[in-house]
Amino acid sequence: MNGVRLHTISVLVEDRPGVLTRVAGLFAARGYNIDSLAVGPTETPGISRMTIVVNVDESPLEQVTKQLNKLVNVIKILEHDPGTAVERELMLVKVRAEGDARARIMELADVFRVGIIDVTASTLTVEASGGPEKLEALRELLSEFGIVELSRTGRIALARGERGIRERVLKSARSG
Repeated sequence: MNGVRLHTISVLVEDRPGVLTRVAGLFAARGYNIDSLAVGPTETPGISRMTIVVNVDESPLEQVTKQLNKLVNVIKILEHDPGTAVERELMLVKVRAEGDARARIMELADVFRVGIIDVTASTLTVEASGGPEKLEALRELLSEFGIVELSRTGRIALARGERGIRERVLKSARSG
């Protein structure tokens, strides 16, 4: 099934200087813009997980992943098929909140199960985590009040089920 769509890719890499630049460079060299990029440590010291979201055709993506596999510091690559991963982002939004807008924003925060983390006389700062669709819906509703400032992390993802990215079966709590 070909077609342009968002692809979420997890890449395990060694913690080495320049790895992020080389990985991102492979996408840039082909003219692909990375929509989201998050990098952080894993359960294994010295190994990081990159989560890359890119909007491309499937066949060019295969070419990029083959090239990624050739990079010496890349350990494993996994493309998450739609619906097969738990995906989350974090968003901070500072929004104008004067008069009755303050109560309405607090109601929205309650409905979306997000937190108010900073309050001034004229603004509220909302902290939200969740799937991209939830954060986008909240952003749209908050824009009606006037967004002063917004910061959003890149997406992170883990495959659903018992298997990890390295294809090992994770031990259940009962087998301990």
